[in-house]
Amino acid sequence: MLKTIPEIVASIKEELTVVSAEKAVAECQQNQGVIIDVREPAEFAQKSANNAINIPRGLLEMQVLQKFPDASKPIYLHCATGARASFAAEQLKRVGYEQVSIIACQLDDVCQACD
Repeated sequence: MLKTIPEIVASIKEELTVVSAEKAVAECQQNQGVIIDVREPAEFAQKSANNAINIPRGLLEMQVLQKFPDASKPIYLHCATGARASFAAEQLKRVGYEQVSIIACQLDDVCQACD
């Protein structure tokens, strides 16, 4: 039986850490974490959170491995709705990153928390 995207996202979120934008920003300041926006570059150019790094989901594993070779680096992922960030977090965990969190809120909330 096929699963819908919301069903898959819900099951991913059960296995990963999900945080609010405010918590992600506070933790990043404490633990030298990084907030990664996994949307496409055109989306990022239209509206993005301060201090977020844009690495599109399709390039994530390759670029994160190059930019952040430490498996213990705290990584906080977001997108517009949480779906792409959930899939991206699942992949980074598979690659071996130990501290991957999904920021579970709308883009506006992430932008506001990062200001």
